[in-house]
Amino acid sequence: MPAWGTCAFLKGPLLIQSVWLITLFFSFSGTQGGEALNACGRPRMLNRMVGGQNALEGEWPWQVSIQRNGSHFCGGSLITDRWVLTAAHCFSNTSETPLYQVLLGVLQLARPGPHAVYARVKRVESNPQYQGMASSADVALVELEAPVTFTNYILPVCVPDPSVVFETGMNCWVTGWGSPSEQDSLPKPRTLQKLAVPIISTPKCNLLYSKGAESGFQPRTIKDDMLCAGFAEGKKDACKGDSGGPLVCLVGQMWLQAGVISWGEGCARRNRPGVYIRLTSHHDWIHRIIPELQFQRAGPGSAQKRDPRNLQPLGRNSARCPAARAALLVLAALIALL
Repeated sequence: MPAWGTCAFLKGPLLIQSVWLITLFFSFSGTQGGEALNACGRPRMLNRMVGGQNALEGEWPWQVSIQRNGSHFCGGSLITDRWVLTAAHCFSNTSETPLYQVLLGVLQLARPGPHAVYARVKRVESNPQYQGMASSADVALVELEAPVTFTNYILPVCVPDPSVVFETGMNCWVTGWGSPSEQDSLPKPRTLQKLAVPIISTPKCNLLYSKGAESGFQPRTIKDDMLCAGFAEGKKDACKGDSGGPLVCLVGQMWLQAGVISWGEGCARRNRPGVYIRLTSHHDWIHRIIPELQFQRAGPGSAQKRDPRNLQPLGRNSARCPAARAALLVLAALIALL
């Protein structure tokens, strides 16, 4: 007789009812934060950056356009139903919130389409450690006046816990409506661009930025909270108008945001890969501003709170029959009260 044989009541119809009860309970009692965790990093619609290509409808549902007086000036990413992550350098004056709006659910800026949602900005929180262009802590959080409804075209990206490591050489993606070159603007209808870029180690990135530095200027230094991604030969890169947008990596079956587009010397220049702010370095600050945000931990399917839809089977030695029966009775009673 196997060790779990005494818990044979968790078989057949009763097992099905038990799972149904647990799932139903969580579906009714889950908070919006829980919904964000369940939804984050999982596009439902699977079907010009320099050297990039057109994105597909619904492919990057967390990508947003941050606009001032109706004109796009920075990218950003939706991380909860009312918070957007972007770069601090996008907001030189955070008191001008009435001039800002966020556009979500859009593929083409010139043709927003039926899935577009415009959201007004309530406030902007820039990281207090930010000290100007190309400095550390170039990250900001934008609070929307009202929560947005998640759709096939509007979903949050997962924010990584500090336990997540984005390894050198890992292929990630950067997205935005920025310029296709240093001289040109993205032509109409201004379709969202996507570009695959490998992560570059900090020592190698510092070495690249030391090459060919202009006379009389100190080479740029890649700080601890920065992350480089791109190509030593140039030709492919984020550019003007992409700032604040996300660098995302597929970890397991979820898209996690590794960085925020911050700076670079020119666009797609040789030995000048894109530099991003490493999100895991600012976990504590983000958590202080958005305490309800759930961070994705390292490891397959793990997070600070378990997704109730990913119920694990009982292990051989983990079943405790009285406790299991009691839990089912409590869940049934709670559901009856709903």
